[in-house]
Amino acid sequence: MVGDRPVLGHDDHRVAFDFEVEFSNGGGIRGWDFRLDIEGTDISDEALGDYIVRDLRLLMVGSVRILGKRVFRERHKRPAEAEPAAPLVPAPDASPHDRRLVDLSHAGTVIGAPYHRIAGIADLEGRVVRMEGMAGRAVTRRALLPATQDVGGKAVLIETGWSAAWGTPGYVTGHPYLTPDAAEHLRDSGAALVGIDGPGVDDMDGAARPAHAVLLRAGIPVVGNLTGLGALPTAGFRFSAVPARAEGMGALPVRTWARL
Repeated sequence: MVGDRPVLGHDDHRVAFDFEVEFSNGGGIRGWDFRLDIEGTDISDEALGDYIVRDLRLLMVGSVRILGKRVFRERHKRPAEAEPAAPLVPAPDASPHDRRLVDLSHAGTVIGAPYHRIAGIADLEGRVVRMEGMAGRAVTRRALLPATQDVGGKAVLIETGWSAAWGTPGYVTGHPYLTPDAAEHLRDSGAALVGIDGPGVDDMDGAARPAHAVLLRAGIPVVGNLTGLGALPTAGFRFSAVPARAEGMGALPVRTWARL
């Protein structure tokens, strides 16, 4: 303090900007002269967009435009946040399962094993990310941001509504999928398992499987062909995907359950 005047910290900078947000399921919002504290002396448009999505908890964001950005020195308005603890990602549990659960199983649901050898997955705390009604097919990192801020060690189940097409000729084509940056976000956020209510987390129209590669290389099992996710709350349940005991297989049929 100098008299009654607080001393401006060397790294106290803020940014002012306008923004436009478009949602993947229609509509949008705009903001003018939005201001926030930043670390250092600059911030990218992408980081600003991420901040808006997280801080306003905006679901199903398609795009964010940052306009008229200017950085200036000013005392920070918010208290400093504590450093988040590193997410704990438990290793798969190969012990037998004997659990009384609510059965959300569906014939054809499969799990891809990171090391092509898996005997069981312990039940995990689960989170459902609701993406049903989105425009387009790609589930992006930004679209996942508001619902995946605390998924360390949890099963992340992505509901797109595509399971309604099960049994139709078009089920395996034109389905929603994760973009590579969405898979990287789930990996970096500490997700212990990723599931989706479609054929898989990648676009099956091509030969590349970038989302699979990102997740499986990190030891994160991938579950496809899920159904019944609409019967679950977004949080407050535990999830299991239980395959038969087998070795030397890259994927196995599973039974999936949720316990509320």
